[in-house]
Amino acid sequence: MSRLFFLLFLILSLNVHSQSTKELIDNLNSINNHQKKAELCREIALRLQNSDWDRAIKYIELAEVEAKNTQVPESILADVYITAGKMYSSKEVLDIALQYYLKAYDIYKNNGNLEEVSKIENNLAIIYGQGKDKEKALKYFLNVYRYQQSKNDPAKLVKILNNIGTAYLNKNIDSSLYYYQKAHLINKTIKDDALKVYVCTNLARVYALKKDYKNADYYYDQAFLFAKEPVNPLIQAFVYESFSDYELKQKNYDAVITNAKKALELSKENQYSLSVLNLNKILYQVYISKEDYKNAVYYFQKYNTINDSIHVEEKAVNLEKIKLEQDYKVRSQIKTLTEQKRLFKYFVVGLILVVGILILIIFLIKYRNRNIKNQLEKEKLKTKMQTLKHNLDAKNKVLIGKAMTEIHRTDSINEILTDLKKIKLKAVNKEMQQAIDIVLKSLEKNLNTDIWKEFEISFEQVHKSFFDKLTTDHPSLTPKDRRLCALLYLDLTTKEISQITGQSFKSIENARTRLRKKFDITNEKVNLSTYLNTF
Repeated sequence: MSRLFFLLFLILSLNVHSQSTKELIDNLNSINNHQKKAELCREIALRLQNSDWDRAIKYIELAEVEAKNTQVPESILADVYITAGKMYSSKEVLDIALQYYLKAYDIYKNNGNLEEVSKIENNLAIIYGQGKDKEKALKYFLNVYRYQQSKNDPAKLVKILNNIGTAYLNKNIDSSLYYYQKAHLINKTIKDDALKVYVCTNLARVYALKKDYKNADYYYDQAFLFAKEPVNPLIQAFVYESFSDYELKQKNYDAVITNAKKALELSKENQYSLSVLNLNKILYQVYISKEDYKNAVYYFQKYNTINDSIHVEEKAVNLEKIKLEQDYKVRSQIKTLTEQKRLFKYFVVGLILVVGILILIIFLIKYRNRNIKNQLEKEKLKTKMQTLKHNLDAKNKVLIGKAMTEIHRTDSINEILTDLKKIKLKAVNKEMQQAIDIVLKSLEKNLNTDIWKEFEISFEQVHKSFFDKLTTDHPSLTPKDRRLCALLYLDLTTKEISQITGQSFKSIENARTRLRKKFDITNEKVNLSTYLNTF
């Protein structure tokens, strides 16, 4: 679903003129018209968003100021908010993007501009879909669908029906099939092969889920029929990936290998993607089933490399999101204070004209400056505390994520080691046994046998002296007790601790009870995590 949203977002992106950014900035200084200035600032912001984000934000804020100074600010403001929404959406800061889109949505809705309302509803549906709020995504997609019905644009109708079908895919399979079929009927009247590929593939997926393999085969054949040049290679790869997954469930291993490799070849320009990750996983599983362990190891290693790369990239993106969100909050606070200061200035000027007493004017200015200074100091302190909290939360998430990743990775390698040892016992060929030994040694080298020791070292780097204080106050604690204390200090629930450690829910509950006894906490209202946070 996210791939479709991404393609739709690209279709909605603004066109960039051939003029250089420097020329646009130079032209800005020679223009006196507020509307033209607002439009030029929007374009400059779009040009700078990938190279200089801070300057891009300054220009989009300037565009907002210029738009408010126009004679009819609403429509110009709406365009500025849409541009800001697209900029934050490109950085995957969805909450802030959503705020800007909703501002534009309210303006167009109040003005009765149904065409622009429909466009923004499509963007809102995409963002809610990316944010996993499928209910709101469906609501806005259905609104867009009703509007497009009135306009009778076949291509747009197919796109929105396809999106609605995808939104229903994991919610109600019959509803999903209904909207895909409607899209397919309209598809017959247009000549867009890319849309036909998507709809036919999605129909095949739905019928496969319903175990109607006859129709699934038919629509896969149709998808392959349309998935030829000049259709985008990534769209072609989407069909081959979907079909290889379908054949895997049918245990047609040779067909799986052929289609998965074809999909990988088509995706060679986008090696580190979730799609390529899934294809390597499929090939690894197939070769294991075929007992071709050499190829299985090869694709497992590729899968592992891509998986690690994606996790690193996700962590970087999350840190950037936190930074951008914090910057936005700080800018909003400064903007509010500036607006308050401006309003206060008008108030003082008005008071001067009405009262006309010089002593009172001086008093008010001093009071105003002192008040603003105090407010700024408070906001700075508040912002600093929030930044520290976010940094600590981010470090805690990295600690937990690292522990879970290493544990899951260790479990996976242990399972593979067990399977390979069983295979080795059954193997008659001595060369095969030697080959398996080589793979076993390679995997054992990558096996981290002391995960918790590393976790404690990493934890101590973030939360200095925690274990020292804990040991001093409670010297009788075992290593497992210390480990549980660290996880409780991170405010994890029993369920989350159970997932990380691999122990049962009941075992964790019993361990918590033992800890309370060791800490001599008899009051049931005292929370164990709260107690540990006093350290």
